Amino acid sequence: MNQVLRVAASIVIAALALAVTPSLAAEKIRWKVPIAFSSDLPGLGDTIVYVTKQLDEMSGGDIQLKVFEPGKLVPAFQIMDAVKDKKVEAGYTWVGYDQGKIAAAPLFAAVPFGLEPWEFTAWWYEGGGRQLGEEIFAKHNVHLILCSIIGPEAAGWFRKEVKSLADIKGLKIRFAGLGGKVMQKIGASVTVLPAGEIFPALEKGAIDATEFSMPAIDEKLGFDKVAKNYYFPGWHQVYTAEHLLVNLDLWNKASKQTKAAIDTACTAGVMRGLAKGEFAQIAALKNFKAKGVQQRQFPEAVLRELQKVTDQVMQEESAANADFKRVYDSQRAFTAAYKDWKQNAYLPRNW
Repeated sequence: MNQVLRVAASIVIAALALAVTPSLAAEKIRWKVPIAFSSDLPGLGDTIVYVTKQLDEMSGGDIQLKVFEPGKLVPAFQIMDAVKDKKVEAGYTWVGYDQGKIAAAPLFAAVPFGLEPWEFTAWWYEGGGRQLGEEIFAKHNVHLILCSIIGPEAAGWFRKEVKSLADIKGLKIRFAGLGGKVMQKIGASVTVLPAGEIFPALEKGAIDATEFSMPAIDEKLGFDKVAKNYYFPGWHQVYTAEHLLVNLDLWNKASKQTKAAIDTACTAGVMRGLAKGEFAQIAALKNFKAKGVQQRQFPEAVLRELQKVTDQVMQEESAANADFKRVYDSQRAFTAAYKDWKQNAYLPRNW
C-alpha cells in the first residue's frame, strides 16, 4: 500500500511541477526581423542580435527571431510598411525614417536639443511616452517596443570648417529626422540615405557633408577617409532610440508569456545598447586623432542659432499635426518637471 501511495504521490508532484512550470513562451514564435542597421554597428545594430539570443535562450528555443541584414529582405526605409502589411512579422529600425507617414514618429527616435538618453527612458517607461507611442503606431497596425538606445551622435562630417550658419547654407548634406528639417530651413540641400549609400555619395561629391551616428559607428562606415572636420556636439540627435516593431495583429494574438519575454529582452537591450554605445567611443575617438581627423566643437553662438531654428520647426510641426503636438508637449512637460532634479543632483559637466 505504501508503494502505491509513493507512486501516486510521485505522479501528483510531477503533474504539479508541469502545471506551475510551463514553457516560457507556451507557443512557438518564428518571426523574420529585417533590420535598418548592419548588425556589426555597436549599440545601434548589434543590440537586436543580443535580444534575439536572449529570447532564444530564455525560452528554450520557443521564441526565435531571425535577423535579416539591411536590404536583404526589406529595404531599410520600408521596414514599418512591411510590418504593417504583415509581409514580415517584425522589424528593428529607427522610426524617424517614417516621419513622412507618421508625423510624430521622429519624436520617439531623436529630437534636436531634446531629452538625454536616461531622460528619454524615464519619459518612455514612467512618463507616458510608451502609451503615446503604442497608441499612435497602433493606428498603423504596428506595436512599438523600445529595444535599444544610444547617446548623442556627432554633429557631422564636413569637408570645410563651419564657423556660422552661413557656411551650412547651400551645402548638399545627408541628414535625417527633425534635424534634417532644421538644416533645410537654414538653407542646406538635404537628402536622406541609408547607411550603406552614404560613403559612396560623400566620396563622389554627391554630398558635401553627412551626419550618421556615434564615432565608433561612423568609423566603421569610413567617413574619415573623405572628410576630416568632425563636429560635436550632436545637437540634432541627443538620444537615438531604436524600436522593435511587431505586426499588431500578431502581437495581440501572442500569449502573455511571449509578450512578457519580448518586453523583458528589449528592456535589457536598452541597457546593453546604452552601455555598448558609451564604451565603444573611447577607442574610436583615439583612432580618429591618430588618423588626422580634426575634432571640432560648434561655437555656442552657432548652437544658439540652431536652437532658435529648431524651435521654429517644432512649432510648425506641432501646428500641423495633433499627434506630434501631444507627444512634443508631453516631452516638454517632462523636461520642465525633471529640471530641478537634473540641475541640482548631478555634478557640473565641467567638473
